[in-house]
Amino acid sequence: MRPPLTYGLTFLTAVMSTCMLVACGKPPGGPPPAAGTPEVGVVTVQPQRVAITTELPGRTVPFLIADVRPQVGGIVKTRQFREGSDVKAGEALYQIDPATYKATYDSNLAALAKAQASLVTTRLKAERYKELVAIKAVSQQDYDDAAASLQQGEADVASAKANVETSRINLAYARIDAPISGRIGKSSVTPGALVTASQSTALATIQQLNPIYVDVTQPSAAMLQLKQAMARGDLQKSGANAAKVRLLLEDGSTYPLEGKLEFSDVTVDQNTGAITLRAVFPNPDADLLPGMYVRAVLQEGVKDQALMVPQQAVSRDGAGKPVAYVVDAQHKLQRRALETERAIGDQWLVRSGLKAGDQLVVDGQQRAAPGVEVKTVQWNPKSGPGTETAKAAPSEPAGAAN
Repeated sequence: MRPPLTYGLTFLTAVMSTCMLVACGKPPGGPPPAAGTPEVGVVTVQPQRVAITTELPGRTVPFLIADVRPQVGGIVKTRQFREGSDVKAGEALYQIDPATYKATYDSNLAALAKAQASLVTTRLKAERYKELVAIKAVSQQDYDDAAASLQQGEADVASAKANVETSRINLAYARIDAPISGRIGKSSVTPGALVTASQSTALATIQQLNPIYVDVTQPSAAMLQLKQAMARGDLQKSGANAAKVRLLLEDGSTYPLEGKLEFSDVTVDQNTGAITLRAVFPNPDADLLPGMYVRAVLQEGVKDQALMVPQQAVSRDGAGKPVAYVVDAQHKLQRRALETERAIGDQWLVRSGLKAGDQLVVDGQQRAAPGVEVKTVQWNPKSGPGTETAKAAPSEPAGAAN
């Protein structure tokens, strides 16, 4: 009987011999199949006419704004408007107690009548003395005194008329009218309050909301770049469309009505280095209220031979520079360093690195490397490779793809 150690060595020797035979021989079924040619989704780069726009932050500003203040003092008797309503220019807003102003007006009317009556007798006396001095019936001094009295009487009448007009104006100011048409805000006083002329606190504020201004700011450096691009011929003026502006509201929605650019300020703010642009928008339903934060989309110009590529076709190298892959005539990948200008929607506007007719790799960059031979298929942004997976990934359980 053999010892257990002898049996163990014999078994180990047999196993090692079998492994060596398998390693030296050919595996069952022949050699492994060669790896397939990678497939990538591509688009053909084509130049196109693109409107270059810029998105700038801004605030809405009333087209007209006026503070309502009293021009005479007194007790407010009535308020004749509803807060938050629309008022017309000339419409009565407040009524100040007019009693004292009415009394002053009546007194000045009486003073005017007295001065006019006195003037009649003075004029008749001066006319008689003029005839008498001609025949030496009165002295020259008496005639001169009568003529001077006539001039003084005429001056008294003119002064009385001015007093009447002043008191009439003050009486009219007792009724406070709307200086402009628009929407009136809350009232700072109620009936019974005492107001004074030229007080610092406004009784109410009226703002015209249709149309409405939108003031936006743009860095002066961006303005210089735009002028340089047009000077180089990279951009062309877009004619009448250059003044059109679209508006994005705070909730991300687009304002349905289009505005136009009114003017560009000529002074650069020393603190921010920006200039102010003002656009005007129709606002028939008062959807835009003063002080709202908005983003204005201004059309700067038109680029005729613009190269637009999907953003997902562009990646970044280790230095953060934009790169992309193209397929050459031998169906091999080439890596291109790009220079991009700006993002327009979901695409990049490419300044250099690509040319018309290039087959740009949009899907499959994960397996891409320079010199690799690939098979190309036309990429479809709606049903291209990776689109459905990206949509379904958040709802699939882990391992579902396997």
